[in-house]
Amino acid sequence: MSVETLTNFVDGKWKKSIATEAIDVTNPGTGEVIAKLPLSPATEVEEITRAAVKAFREWRHVPVMERITYLFKLESLIKENIDELACTITMECGKTLAESRGEMQRALENVQIACAIPTLMQGQFSENIASGIDEFMIRQPIDVGAALVPFNFPAMIPFWF
Repeated sequence: MSVETLTNFVDGKWKKSIATEAIDVTNPGTGEVIAKLPLSPATEVEEITRAAVKAFREWRHVPVMERITYLFKLESLIKENIDELACTITMECGKTLAESRGEMQRALENVQIACAIPTLMQGQFSENIASGIDEFMIRQPIDVGAALVPFNFPAMIPFWF
């Protein structure tokens, strides 16, 4: 049986890695190799980062009401595929199916909270926070970020970010 080699998502497209090495993704319950994960070299990571920065520069100017339409679509996709996603978590991490479903539910809740972004983005004005000093706060996206998350919460923790 052929094992799939995973691809990178770069600039809106799935792209095969130029990596010469890969590690096995195994099902901890059976020991079966279920996929290969390429060890992308630094040049590829830099390309991915450049694409993310470019996308961010465009994305930050998209009106917030348009941005949340993508979040609502993500919410819908998670709901439609929650069982399949939970099965994948179980197969990759060895969690019970109930734990995996719970993790996906918490990931979904984070998306639902993000759908409130028009309210969460509202600024604040605090008058006279110190003698003669007023404070004005606005919330804006500032840059691209990356998160290295533990293997045992592959869905929930990334959705915090």
